[in-house]
Amino acid sequence: MTADPDLARDVDSRCRLTGEFTLRSGQVSHEYFDKYLFETDPTLLARVAAQMATLLPDEAGQLLGGLEMGGIPLVTALSAHTGLPALFVRKQAKDYGTNKLAEGPDVAGRTVVLIEDVITTGGAVRDATRALRDAGANVELVICAIDRSPAGGNPLADVGLEIRSVLTKADLDGVRS
Repeated sequence: MTADPDLARDVDSRCRLTGEFTLRSGQVSHEYFDKYLFETDPTLLARVAAQMATLLPDEAGQLLGGLEMGGIPLVTALSAHTGLPALFVRKQAKDYGTNKLAEGPDVAGRTVVLIEDVITTGGAVRDATRALRDAGANVELVICAIDRSPAGGNPLADVGLEIRSVLTKADLDGVRS
């Protein structure tokens, strides 16, 4: 799928920050995509969710699993757009009450499509994939708003995940040239 250049321009102009930032991976970057700046804009969030919907496989009974915290607004908007049920996937299971890792329907025996905001190295997605699989879910796909991983590589190949993205770093860099 070809990225929507208008969406790329709007996300880039809203979210790209410059400076020195330490990423979750520990890497230092001179630019940062503050996804909360588009996720808190209802119009822009709806546009990203609509593009994510076009990347979903056509499979009955699937669940959409939004990763804490940036994936939660995305999965909520995507669920509302598609009518598919959502899960809110924690970084780790809570140690009180129901002790759940994923809030929402039971994942055992179900296909879960993970929904993430930004992927660079895939650490949070990898952890969630392993935990959901341990709970009996079938997890083979993650859809993200922005894929910042190196071009031509899949940082989640080691856990057998396909990545589909609305925008890539190259798409966003392209609107600046």
